[in-house]
Amino acid sequence: MDMNIVEASANIEKKGFLDVDVDPTIDLFHEIERLKKEKNAIVLAHYYQEPDIQDVADYIGDSLGLAQAAAKTDADIIVFAGVHFMAETAKILNPNKKVLLPDLNAGCSLADSAPAGLFKKFKEKYPDHIVISYINCTAEIKALSDIICTSSNAIKIIESVPEDQPIIFAPDKNLGAYLNKITGRNMVLWNGACMVHEIFSLEKITKLKMRNPNAKLIAHPECEDAILRIADFVGSTTQLLKYAVTDAANEFIVATETGILHQMQKDAPNKTFIPAPPDNACACNDCPHMKLNTLEKLYLCMEYEMPEITMEENLRVASLKPIERMLDISRKAGLIGG
Repeated sequence: MDMNIVEASANIEKKGFLDVDVDPTIDLFHEIERLKKEKNAIVLAHYYQEPDIQDVADYIGDSLGLAQAAAKTDADIIVFAGVHFMAETAKILNPNKKVLLPDLNAGCSLADSAPAGLFKKFKEKYPDHIVISYINCTAEIKALSDIICTSSNAIKIIESVPEDQPIIFAPDKNLGAYLNKITGRNMVLWNGACMVHEIFSLEKITKLKMRNPNAKLIAHPECEDAILRIADFVGSTTQLLKYAVTDAANEFIVATETGILHQMQKDAPNKTFIPAPPDNACACNDCPHMKLNTLEKLYLCMEYEMPEITMEENLRVASLKPIERMLDISRKAGLIGG
């Protein structure tokens, strides 16, 4: 492949990714491993990525684990197989490293639900509140926050704040409501949500449970309250994986993005994992943003070292502070993401 950098950059600006024909005879797994060694690159992948990407990644995890891995890597290039806010977080933590994202169009409906300008005005209504923001948000929202959290460490983060200190929680209203219930706090919630976790059908899940009476329902706390109330276990992506592998049950209905089922099946091959049905006929429990990344795009991204995540330094420094607070609290609490 012989594409010059100017053409490649124009290609990315137009489409968000390198649109180059890949020789179908190439062993992409072998080539990606070669590029890792040649370029001192690391591939970080979220559990929601397609199975091939998970299998070629150096680290697979949830948002906490991925942030921790990005913070301590000594690689020169970080290739982030996830969505935009995750790659942004890696860049915030690694200003002197090259951070790549296979497809710049891999966004996040939850992050999009909190525009920075509107959130700034919302925050101004509560001048005595501190802001705890879920990591699924843009760098601009992180810069407006006091502490960042993930679903793995959110309870510990909230408990680290004095009980008499009022809190704004953004951007996920479902996760925020769940945390209010668990911690007994009364956080002010921004009205945002994840399109994947809001789509699960209570009626269809109830019927599925009736057809599979031995199956346990496990759910991510971004799901709506009606789903969480009937769940046998609620937890972060990593917590769902660990529970499914270690629990005595052999059947599970999984209410989160279907990418996690690949790791569940690998870690517990004798168990049955059923994706929770959405409230429509499409595969909307697959995140369309996560699934934009492919093995071919990952290979091209590493070969040409683009698309690259860049960030204005003032924004990076402002958004770094609440992330560092999260990592520090997590470290002191002994929390390790997966």
